[in-house]
Amino acid sequence: MGTIEGLRFTKGHGTENDFVVVGDVDATLDLDADLTRRLADRHAGVGGDGVIRVVPTAAATDESVRAMADRAPWFMDYRNADGSVAEMCGNGTRVFAAYLRREGLETSDEFEIATRAGIKGIRFEGDVVATNMGRWRLPEEAKARADGFDALVHVVGHSDPWSALSVDMGNPHTVVALPEGVDLEGLDLLHVPEVRPVPAHGTNVEFVRIVGPAHIAMRVHERGVGETRSCGTGVCAAALATSFWAGEAEPTEDWTVDVPGGRLRVRALPHHEVELAGPAALVADGTVDLSIL
Repeated sequence: MGTIEGLRFTKGHGTENDFVVVGDVDATLDLDADLTRRLADRHAGVGGDGVIRVVPTAAATDESVRAMADRAPWFMDYRNADGSVAEMCGNGTRVFAAYLRREGLETSDEFEIATRAGIKGIRFEGDVVATNMGRWRLPEEAKARADGFDALVHVVGHSDPWSALSVDMGNPHTVVALPEGVDLEGLDLLHVPEVRPVPAHGTNVEFVRIVGPAHIAMRVHERGVGETRSCGTGVCAAALATSFWAGEAEPTEDWTVDVPGGRLRVRALPHHEVELAGPAALVADGTVDLSIL
């Protein structure tokens, strides 16, 4: 891992959702909010949408995470760029898995990893990494089925709020199907979208435009980060919400989702689970001097 003054890191991304990855196989690094913010700072640090600490599951501080150690030896300790702890990150799981394979910590094409949102199954398909994102649900299903939505979202520059659907992917999402005449690329996502009712723990907000059959385009404002080039759990939430609005309980075919950083595949799995597949790239390795951050 290196000394605290000279911390070794890897920079990686999944469809340009980028992360600082820190290997902590000895479980000696205290990745607190301040250190996370400094590492993720794009001007004074390494820069990233979040920080991923690679640590043995058995060494996790959370008892519920340690309980996964028999099935998943490595824990993805994920923090948002603002230092807040997150349940998991879909694109981050692929970068995490690619790091494990490169470092020889995992050697098979299929294995499981631990996250705060539970165990996630990983499968390598050549250059594509597929993650079983686990079970998903509609937190306000009765209202969603009765009205077609359960929340309202207001974006700067538009006078009226838009109806939206909440989707729980292990982390919270609110999906908006843009009305006709609203340009996806023209949305102002520099400001945090206003969501009503106000989510207790915040929410990621996805804005969706239908491109064609089982094909959508999406932009996302991530909780604790701002707009990102991609969001894995958000891509799944967007496909699931679009399927719901089309009258399907869950996708019956593969969905293609275009984000500013690339293209991803969403696939329905049995037992109300969903899989996300796409690329993962490890682009740089280095050492950061924390004494000057």
